[in-house]
Amino acid sequence: MNDLRIAVPRGALFDDTVDLLTQLGLDTDELRANERKLLFEDIGVITMRPSDVPTYVEAGAADLGITGKDVLLEQGPEAPGQGGRDVYELLDLGYGRCTMVLASKAGPDPALAALRRLGVMRVATKYPRIAGRHLEQTGRQAEIVEVKGSVELAPLTGLVEAIVDLTATGTTLRENNLVVREEIVVCSARLIANPVAHKLKAARIDELLGRLRGLPMAGVA
Repeated sequence: MNDLRIAVPRGALFDDTVDLLTQLGLDTDELRANERKLLFEDIGVITMRPSDVPTYVEAGAADLGITGKDVLLEQGPEAPGQGGRDVYELLDLGYGRCTMVLASKAGPDPALAALRRLGVMRVATKYPRIAGRHLEQTGRQAEIVEVKGSVELAPLTGLVEAIVDLTATGTTLRENNLVVREEIVVCSARLIANPVAHKLKAARIDELLGRLRGLPMAGVA
């Protein structure tokens, strides 16, 4: 990695990310074998929750990071110049692909019915900023209910009329009698950089980008 430190996400993106690092020539045996260790100094890797990756990259604790586009959108600014993580998005890595959707119970759309009846719909989500922006941009008034656990439960119990969530295959939605009403955005793993590191270590980062683009790994864009 030419003295570059990279923040790697644990969870759904971990295995594909480690495969990517292996293709770059890193010795990832310990990284694969040790789930509790967080810092692997010999190979320049830090592991953490995907939502923490932009925080560490922005602060310069890591030069580069890999996280989902959903994380970047949720932590992004509400409007130009308003907050958000100060990181550069360098490359769509292609893997971890899923879709952010608006879904509700099968049959007549209860969210549409609520809008017609009350002028407002209730939406449960783990992504309140993404959901709020989408509904505002499409001219709908919504009460956003942030949940941490299984989002699918919320419409089944009458807490809300709809949900905004990520889906890869749609299986969990179907098993809970929910259907996709709208696709909001396609998300996948993204490579991000600290702005200062991007300038000071430009040659090394550009070399890495060139190697990534040339990898045979399926899905690298």
